[in-house]
Amino acid sequence: MEVPVGFIAKLWNFVSFLPFFFLLFILGLVKAAIVSPVVVGIILVGNSAVILGLWPAHFVWTYYCVAKTKRLGLVLKVLVMMLLPVPLVLWPIIGILGNLLGGIGYGFFAPLIATFEAVGQNVADKFFHCFVDGCLSTLEGSCTVVRDFTDFCFHSYFSYMDDLSEEIPPDEKPMDIKLSKLPSCLLVALLGVPVDVLLITAVALWKSPSMLFKGWKRLLEDLIGREGPFLEAVCVPFAGLAIILWPLAVVGAVISAFLSSFFLGLYGGVIVHQEDSLLMGLAYVVAVVSLFDEYTNDLLYLREGSCFPRPRYHRNMSPSTGLERRKSIDSDKNDQKNGREGSYNSKLGREGSYNSKLVSERSRTLKWAIQQYAPMQVWDWLFKSCEVNGRQLLRDGLIDVKDIAECILKGKCKKLGIKLPAWCILQCLLASAKSESSGLVISDGMELTRSNWPRDKVFEWFIGPLLIMKEQIKGLQLDESEEICLRELIMGCNNEKPEDWNDTGFPSSDTVRRAQLQAIIRRLQGIVGTMSRIPTFTRRFKTLVKALCIEAIQTGILADDRIGRILKSRHGGKSFHGIGDRKDREEIEDKSGRRAYDSGNIV
Repeated sequence: MEVPVGFIAKLWNFVSFLPFFFLLFILGLVKAAIVSPVVVGIILVGNSAVILGLWPAHFVWTYYCVAKTKRLGLVLKVLVMMLLPVPLVLWPIIGILGNLLGGIGYGFFAPLIATFEAVGQNVADKFFHCFVDGCLSTLEGSCTVVRDFTDFCFHSYFSYMDDLSEEIPPDEKPMDIKLSKLPSCLLVALLGVPVDVLLITAVALWKSPSMLFKGWKRLLEDLIGREGPFLEAVCVPFAGLAIILWPLAVVGAVISAFLSSFFLGLYGGVIVHQEDSLLMGLAYVVAVVSLFDEYTNDLLYLREGSCFPRPRYHRNMSPSTGLERRKSIDSDKNDQKNGREGSYNSKLGREGSYNSKLVSERSRTLKWAIQQYAPMQVWDWLFKSCEVNGRQLLRDGLIDVKDIAECILKGKCKKLGIKLPAWCILQCLLASAKSESSGLVISDGMELTRSNWPRDKVFEWFIGPLLIMKEQIKGLQLDESEEICLRELIMGCNNEKPEDWNDTGFPSSDTVRRAQLQAIIRRLQGIVGTMSRIPTFTRRFKTLVKALCIEAIQTGILADDRIGRILKSRHGGKSFHGIGDRKDREEIEDKSGRRAYDSGNIV
């Protein structure tokens, strides 16, 4: 779509846009007013019932695991048990209040945003979807929120506690604190909280007008000039909606700074214990204000550094302040004028990257943004791969039908929930190691690389180790027989000790090579175990197991009348045909409307 050129064209675009936007905004508000109370009721009542119902179990089990764990030393364990009543008593209050605010936000904004999305370029019958979209889907989403929250409280929490109470390796030392350091730690924490809360909140309030007007300026430029991410989405007036809601984002940023300042102040006690110095802890209390100020300056493209002092709070760091860094920058520029380019080149590179960032942000389009994979797309690929490969593994006998029956009847999906995703990720690693890709090959024509993977810190924590494992597998240069055996071992072997592979028929007799492969599998299963604690994983994997169970019954692999009656009762007495093929696949359908099952081969 052409971008309007000239002041008159831009002004006419802006004027013609306003009535269209306000009509959609009013319609979205009406839908939100109707849907929001129901959504708030579902989320508040459902999640509050879970919180209050499980609170006694959480209270008792937390104390039991903390008392049992060997990861904490005696002094730290006693201190934690003395302080535990505070978060455990506050949890129902904070949880219920958070669900109330979350329900209000979701019930209000989901229908409002869906109203604007209904007039997108790829939507047919826009008039109908303007009135319908965001109503039923928001109600269904609120039920999903309750279900995921329930899975977290039932599954994820107890899984974390079980890890805490597990045995530690012999070479690992438990965490502990020295009683002699405790008074200094408490003193710095008590001093740091009021000082840092006051100063950090003051800095956030001082910078909030700049954040407000800079954000408005940028959004108005995109709206009037049809530039930036709104270039190819001219018919979707999200710019106007963002302009109206931007003050809420600023308020949210100030509140976040206020809440985080408590934890930043308390961390001063940790510095005292790490450095065994009261002065270092007090220095951190002062320095963290400078760090926060510099962070906000970088975020808002303000001046370099900070005007606050930054004393040294670690012994291995050089003392530095914002003013000193500013002087060093000026001296670097003077050195460059005199022909000394050494230190200035680094600064020039930083300025160049800063300028290029601004240019790229103003010139990028929605098409460029779509080329970046979202975390949900990668999540969809994993479950798509689990179903496609799971059906094949079921036919090959590598998936035990007893595990499927146990997951359906008893809800115990931990064993299958780790082995099947780990098998699929291993398949991806093997294919990626054979290719010349610098990332991960997830399907035909789709590669996950550093240039297109989601810009999400949590996602990078998962993908980083996988890239390392891919390079390790590539260095081992596995032959075909080893790859086949490795796929069987990950499904049918515990892989906990080197002796577990003695009678498996693994082609290589090299003990070092086998130990390296076992370590890769254990690390991979550990990553999947961490992923399984995400609430959506439990819900989607149970849906996946249901589809595999139906496949097993239809193919005659599993003949269990009890499971059949359960599945039929859950689907209103309907036959098995189509349940796993249609409804279960809709669970793993991506947001773009393109069914993942029609997008090529799965690795």
